[in-house]
Amino acid sequence: MAGRKSDFTLPTLDDLFSTQEIRDEAKLAKIRDIPIDLIDDFPDHPYKVRDDEDMMQLVESIKERGVITPATVRQKEDGRYELISGHRRKRASELAGLEMLRCEVVELDRDEATILMVESNLQRSVILPSEKAFAYKMRLDAMKRQGKRTDLTSTPLVEKLAGKDALSVTAIGNEVGESREQIRRFIRLTNLVPELLEIVDDGRMKLRPAVELSYLNEDCQRDLVEEIDLNDCTPSHAQTIRMRKMFEEGKLTPEAIQAIMSEQKPNQQERIVLSGDRVRKFIPKSIPLNKTEEYVCKALEHYASFLRKRAERDSR
Repeated sequence: MAGRKSDFTLPTLDDLFSTQEIRDEAKLAKIRDIPIDLIDDFPDHPYKVRDDEDMMQLVESIKERGVITPATVRQKEDGRYELISGHRRKRASELAGLEMLRCEVVELDRDEATILMVESNLQRSVILPSEKAFAYKMRLDAMKRQGKRTDLTSTPLVEKLAGKDALSVTAIGNEVGESREQIRRFIRLTNLVPELLEIVDDGRMKLRPAVELSYLNEDCQRDLVEEIDLNDCTPSHAQTIRMRKMFEEGKLTPEAIQAIMSEQKPNQQERIVLSGDRVRKFIPKSIPLNKTEEYVCKALEHYASFLRKRAERDSR
């Protein structure tokens, strides 16, 4: 019988002397009303806070019932507070005219706070691609600084050899329900200029073409933005692959971008092209060049009105 180990485990002191009620009370002790002007937004917070219709509804709800779910903050060394989750609640409280915000104060370092901030905001119903992009990048950077890794024994060998970020990227993907490659695609979007990011957020460009464009430098991206505005269309996936290849070969000039974007594409709106020489003779010289379009549109409105009246007269 000697040497036999028992499966019995002694309860800890917390188990013996702490009840669920006591633990709940300890959590409540960390919830307090904090002056809004003492709460700073999280640095480089990736989620946009918009004064839209949903925000106005939240404002009315807070006016009627107050903040039901406390925001989460951590106290900084200077005595102020840093907002981890609840940026919309804070903004709505400001718009509602409140001076205090109900918060849960947690003890976290910057990297732990970053991870919690990303996780809590990913629960939102609508998240823009740019928000995911910067959130995933912040989360990845925080995990790398922490040296966080998943269990090597449960990870395929190919993943172990795929680079030092592979395990962290996979861990993020598992938590948010995205593949490792999808996480990497979103993170690539952080290399886009704001104008292209806005096009992606508006749904005018899909993720994969945007990823290809993320490999271009800023000058090439801005040249492309001009062509997108001029042609009123975005490049196809195949065109972005060509642009990336030409850029890597040092051949992607503004002229090359213009040539690619001038190709007819399914998503290109039909354009009306007028001959300048033919139109100019009907425009008085007193009309400035920047007023030409307005003059032509008004002339067309008058002509359309004339045609309607003539049709009505002829139908009598």
